Amino acid sequence: MADHAKSDHPAVQAQLDRLTALSPGRDTLGLERISALCERLGNPQDHLPPVFHVAGTNGKGSTCAFLRGAIEAAGLECHVYSSPHLVRFNERIRVAGKLIEDEVLAALLSEVLDHAEGLQASFFEVTTAAAFLAFSRTDADACVIEVGLGGRLDATNVIKKPAVCGIASLAIDHEAFLLAPEEGVPEMEPLDRIAFEKSGIAKANVPLVTQAYSPSMQRTIIEQTNRTGAIPTIRKRDWDAEIRDSQLHYHDGQEHVWLPRPSMAGRHQADNAALAIAMIMHQPRLSIPREAMKSAMLTTRWPARMQRLAAGPLTDLLPTGTELWLDGGHNVDGGLAIAAHFATENRQIHLVTGMLANKNPASIIAPLSGKLASVTVLPVPGHDHHGVEAFGPEAKAAPDIQTALQSLSVDPERQIVLIAGTLYLAGSVLKANGEEPV
Repeated sequence: MADHAKSDHPAVQAQLDRLTALSPGRDTLGLERISALCERLGNPQDHLPPVFHVAGTNGKGSTCAFLRGAIEAAGLECHVYSSPHLVRFNERIRVAGKLIEDEVLAALLSEVLDHAEGLQASFFEVTTAAAFLAFSRTDADACVIEVGLGGRLDATNVIKKPAVCGIASLAIDHEAFLLAPEEGVPEMEPLDRIAFEKSGIAKANVPLVTQAYSPSMQRTIIEQTNRTGAIPTIRKRDWDAEIRDSQLHYHDGQEHVWLPRPSMAGRHQADNAALAIAMIMHQPRLSIPREAMKSAMLTTRWPARMQRLAAGPLTDLLPTGTELWLDGGHNVDGGLAIAAHFATENRQIHLVTGMLANKNPASIIAPLSGKLASVTVLPVPGHDHHGVEAFGPEAKAAPDIQTALQSLSVDPERQIVLIAGTLYLAGSVLKANGEEPV
């Protein structure tokens, strides 16, 4: 998590403290600083294995997870750069399949910070440069890069020639960054502006594989690809996928691929998996057999995305047999995806939530309103967050997750417990239940 990263390793923490002190205080968009920093480091972004570059508002992390799953199931090694982390900063940088080691991470951050002097590089820009440096120094067959914020001006967009680019689900989020008036950018409807920013990752002669959007958003994306010379590859127009007979059927006019339905919970995961498959099918640089894609559908996991928590210290606080679910959803699309997952459930939901001050509590509360048994609101330590009053008159406050769970009166046969509202909260929950990502 960008500005409050902690590590149990003293050398890593020393560099994170140094980074926090030197960065401008919040991530700022623009390619000038990251370009200058990468230049000082020898442009490591130009020395990566084939890159799968993924943008989007919701679902890009899961799409990256499906890509990694298929690549590794094919017997190939894969670097992954993603954000934010949930528990450990190391989660952001996976080198040839493994989370980066503390000693290596500390040395990389030190090296990058030494070269960043005077640039006012942001936290995310330094982290991105460190990831590129790590990936350029270790052999692998592929590289999956998740956009941090937006796309056009995101630090990851210094990659010049990816194998394929992809855009997941789009919605209005990070308005202060992505909807701000900018010289040279024409005024447009908010969702069209989001499409403009995300499709800014398009590159000449590189497929840009997207989900299906409104006609005006699609036109915006096609205009971007026309400007850049990218190859637009749009769902419902150039490819599609749907669940048929409990299988995911991908087709694009030439290829038909039948895959198991993704085992990750949530109907939306079929869309994320489909985008990953479409990206694989339209990139020219790696051969991924069908069996590897099938394996990815069954084995891919992505923490805090409709995750049912296993037995552990937190689940032990609830009556035996209670289902405890965790999701990092924090915007309208996230709330709708959660509601869709529980749509056929006859059980009520005890919601435990905490939300940053720049998010709207209604995005989670409204879609679940007909199913809520209770709402318990937690603080989000280290961040501006909503108080209990923002969640309605029936909501109650608790100081921490343990107290919140202990205060619930749950009937396991008629009710479940859901923790949702921010990935910052999700990370602390995973740590408290002993389910840190590995």
